Amino acid sequence: MSRIFRRDIVAMAVAWLILVLVGAMITGCAKTVEEQSAVVQQAQSGSNAAIAGFFGNDLSLLQPGQPGQAAMIYLNPNAQWQQYNKIIIEPVQFWDDPDTKVSPSDQHVLTSYFYNQLQQELQKNFTIVNEGGPGTLQLQVALVNTKAATPGLRTVSVIVPQARIINLGQSLATGSYAFAGSAEAEMKLTDSSTGQLLAGAIDQRSGGMAISTAAQWQWGDAENAMNYWATKISSRLLQLQGRAPTPSS
Repeated sequence: MSRIFRRDIVAMAVAWLILVLVGAMITGCAKTVEEQSAVVQQAQSGSNAAIAGFFGNDLSLLQPGQPGQAAMIYLNPNAQWQQYNKIIIEPVQFWDDPDTKVSPSDQHVLTSYFYNQLQQELQKNFTIVNEGGPGTLQLQVALVNTKAATPGLRTVSVIVPQARIINLGQSLATGSYAFAGSAEAEMKLTDSSTGQLLAGAIDQRSGGMAISTAAQWQWGDAENAMNYWATKISSRLLQLQGRAPTPSS
């Protein structure tokens, strides 16, 4: 093999690596990133007892989502979404293994935060109620397998250029960033009068590489994931009803 030919191959490899890293840096600027493959594997294998316990026999209805959707999703093809203008938001549940590392106090903080975010987003376009009836949706949500970030090292991995490049390279190999926190959520929407399942979803997200998320506490990445889901649920409901989301959502 000639020296010129080898040099061309090296140049092409370096150019390819640069393109990959640039692409990773662009996608890495998000506050939170999806981890779809892990969720799909859990749901289809039945390895996560929390998922099976939350959905019961309805779990088989969920299918892998398309780009921009949750990792696993179900939409009832017969749902008449336009008839709903009220919603009940059940207290957010916390599901994890018996030996979970998330303390009871942190569980309370996380579920309360998620509930408040859901209420804040959904009350923009729906009337929040406490009792079922005609035209009322019932939303049930659970947090699963929440993982804390490592605050100091998380900051270094996002801010310091050399560490940031290494972290981006690791994400290409593992699908997640070092020292980042994550959260998995399950969601069910039912008709409050009939109990009919209208929609279901499972999604998992971890911390991205946005500079704005560098300095944060241990549950900052989980909170960003919950912010994303609350906004997504609200805007998705409006889309299903044929209504445009408000500018803030």
